[in-house]
Amino acid sequence: MKIVIAPDSFKESLDARKASLAIASGMKRALPNAEYHLVPMADGGEGTVDAFIASRGGHIVEIPVTSPLGGLVTAFYGVLNDGQTAVVEIAAASGLSLVPAKLRDPVRATSFGTGELIRAVMDRGMTRIVIGLGGSATNDGGIGMLQALGARFYTGDGQLIDVPIGADALLDIAVLDLSGLDPRLEHVVFEAMCDVDIPLTGPDGASIKFGPQKGANASQVNYLERGIVNFYQLTKDLSGIDATDVPRTGAAGGLGGALFAFLNARLLSGVEEVIAITGLTEIIRGASVAVTGEGRVDAESLRGKVPFGVARVCAAAGIPVVAIGGSLAPDASVVFDASFDALEAAVVQPMSLPKALSLATCHLEDAGERVAHWLVLAERLGARFD
Repeated sequence: MKIVIAPDSFKESLDARKASLAIASGMKRALPNAEYHLVPMADGGEGTVDAFIASRGGHIVEIPVTSPLGGLVTAFYGVLNDGQTAVVEIAAASGLSLVPAKLRDPVRATSFGTGELIRAVMDRGMTRIVIGLGGSATNDGGIGMLQALGARFYTGDGQLIDVPIGADALLDIAVLDLSGLDPRLEHVVFEAMCDVDIPLTGPDGASIKFGPQKGANASQVNYLERGIVNFYQLTKDLSGIDATDVPRTGAAGGLGGALFAFLNARLLSGVEEVIAITGLTEIIRGASVAVTGEGRVDAESLRGKVPFGVARVCAAAGIPVVAIGGSLAPDASVVFDASFDALEAAVVQPMSLPKALSLATCHLEDAGERVAHWLVLAERLGARFD
């Protein structure tokens, strides 16, 4: 029996490689003689740099940058062996995992550190930047990143906003000055790997859809939405580019919109790119089953997340696929309409989130074992009904 294990990271607990190992370890308890193929996945969030380096070769560079709340954090980017391509994760500089749960505030959080990562890459003379848009703590529409790259923003009374800014500045900005943007940006090709396909604004946009997951309450969600609408109306007035309804511009709290409107980035499906570089389509051939997963399986899993990408590959190859979620949302069953054959929850009894995260490896091992026992049962049932 050939089993392919291809999960995303389980955010704030296990990266995709460790998640793959845990699932495989559990499955081997019931199916010790199966042939296991581990393919750690990513969709633009955590693990994207690792996936590229594992496939293309390269190394990681660490640098200090501005954290989401304005302190310092050690971030990183990948340098591929072609010498011209860098891979950046916004999660490394502006990620939700960098902010303690009690301090999460997408109104304050800034993407300034991501801009500093991009500057550092250009300092090395790189001409192609692949930037993963997943796992952000921010909802600033990318203004922090743009500020770090040289853009200047002024209030209605002409005051320069000269501190690292976040979403709390979006409604104050009245004038955009792009004359100071780093001229090297014109010679860099940007490819943005998006973990969702949402637009900038509206009920399916960055603020309303994902603001609450980053700590925003109802009034803050409304504030964030109005701020992004204001800023991108100014953008349209300045450049003629209306980014608000473009799919994927809402990724990473609207940072996708800034990359699209100001840096001429191509907005790509992150998971499709990782599927290509990992060779998952070829690996999956001849498999008996594939197992994927992420921290929470819900309807949003169908909007560009890893499990849906893996399921599409499996459907094309006629391979059954099981998704393991750290938790299963009430709407998780909708994934059965999108080529998933079964779901399994990693956490099966009530407990606090910190405890669940601390026991993530054990939970995934146990979930893997349960999936394997279902496969054993399926074999027995097949023998009975043949």
